[in-house]
Amino acid sequence: MKAQRRNDVLTKRIAERLKEVRKSRNLTQEDVRFHLEMNIGRIEAAQHSITFATLADLCDYYKITLEEFFRGIETH
Repeated sequence: MKAQRRNDVLTKRIAERLKEVRKSRNLTQEDVRFHLEMNIGRIEAAQHSITFATLADLCDYYKITLEEFFRGIETH
């Protein structure tokens, strides 16, 4: 089985952006955990790669489009 590809730069940028969006909405990690039943702390710490489905759920929760979320994120 082939190892999963991981882009550490992109993973870190996504984690930073998620944290920024959450804080801009005055939400705690516990708020997100309670409402979505997901440990956002590990995602925001870039300890885990995030799936597109999870990212879409978070964007829906934060009321932001995927396009808005990715605006300004660079991978290099």
